[in-house]
Amino acid sequence: MKNVITKTLIAGAISTAMLAGAVQAEVTFVSWGGGYSASQQKAYVDTYSSGDVNMISYNGGLGEVRAQVESGSVQWDIVDVLASDARIGCDEGLFEELDRSMFLPSPTGVAMDDDTMVPVPNDCVVPQIWWSYVPFHKADTFSGEQPSTIQDFFDVEKFPGKRGIHTWASAITEMALYADGVAIDDIYDVLGTQAGQDRAFAKLDTIKDHVVFWSSGAKPLDLVNSGEVSMSLAYNGRIGGAVLNDGADYVTVWDGQVLEEEWLVLLKGAPNRAAAMHFLVHASSSQAQADQAKWINYGPMRTSGLDIMQAGEPWFNTGVAIMEHMPNTDEHMAGGIMANPDFWADSGQAINDRYAAWMAQ
Repeated sequence: MKNVITKTLIAGAISTAMLAGAVQAEVTFVSWGGGYSASQQKAYVDTYSSGDVNMISYNGGLGEVRAQVESGSVQWDIVDVLASDARIGCDEGLFEELDRSMFLPSPTGVAMDDDTMVPVPNDCVVPQIWWSYVPFHKADTFSGEQPSTIQDFFDVEKFPGKRGIHTWASAITEMALYADGVAIDDIYDVLGTQAGQDRAFAKLDTIKDHVVFWSSGAKPLDLVNSGEVSMSLAYNGRIGGAVLNDGADYVTVWDGQVLEEEWLVLLKGAPNRAAAMHFLVHASSSQAQADQAKWINYGPMRTSGLDIMQAGEPWFNTGVAIMEHMPNTDEHMAGGIMANPDFWADSGQAINDRYAAWMAQ
C-alpha cells in the first residue's frame, strides 16, 4: 500500500508541477454533444479546479483536425475521437505523443496503460469509454417467447416486424456473421475474405425487405416508439439514457452487441498544451471515468473505473443501479463482439462500398 500511495503522490506532483509553469488559458475540449458531452462536463469539467475548460461539439472525423494542424493554426486542444481516427491521426502526426508516466495509476497502483480493457494502440491516446451497437425493443412488442439473441434480430418470421439498422457497414456485418453461426473469435478472419463478405451480405438479404435505415442516434428510439419497427439497433447509451432517466420500457438484447472504443487525444500544436495535458491527467483517472457513468451508461475504458462503480452501486445519479445497463460487464461481454478498428482502417472501404450499394438496391 505504501508503494501505491507513493506512486499516486508522485504522479500528482508531476502533473501539478506541469501546470504551474503553464499560461492559465482556457482549454478547448471538443466532443460529440448531447448526453455524452453532458456526462463529460459533469464528471470532468465541473470537478476540475486547476483551470478553465470550454467544451464544444463537432461531427467527428479528421477533416477539421487535419486542416488546423496542416495550416499551423490550431484552435482546439483536446478532441474525443473514434478508434479508427485515433490510429490514423497518430500515424499522420496530427496528435501529440504523450508521456505515459504523467498519468495516474489505479487505486491499487496499476499503470494506466495496463488498466485498460483493450491494449492501448499508440502513445497518442488517453482512455475514455466503451459503447456499443445493440438491438432493443419495447417490452410489450412480442407476446410469448422474447428475443434474446442476435439470431432473433434476423428472424422476422419468429419475431415479426421491421428492423432498424444504421447506414454504414461496421457492426451490422459482424452481427450478420455471428447470427449466421460464425464464432466471435473468427469473425474478422471470415469478414476479411470474399466468401465471408458474401456470407454476411447473404444474411443481410434475409431482412432487406424489412429494413428501415437510420443515421441519427436519436432515430432508433423514434422508430421503436412509433411502432414503425419492432426492433432496432441503437447506441447503448441512447437506450440506457431513456430507461435510467425517463423510465422507458425498453429491453436490450446484449447478445451480439458490437463494442467500440473511444479515446481522447491532444492535437499537435495545441495552443494550451501544458494546461490541456493536466486536464487529460484528471479526465483519465479511474475515479473520473467511473464518475462519468453516473450520467450515461457508457463503460469506462479503465478496468479500475468499472470496479469503483461496482463497489459503489447504486451508481447512477438518480440513485438507481447501473451495472445491468453497462456494455462492458463480464455478463454482457460474454456474447459481445469487440470491434476491430485496425480491420476497418485497412480493409473496410470495399465493404463500405458494397454496403452502400446494398442499401440502394
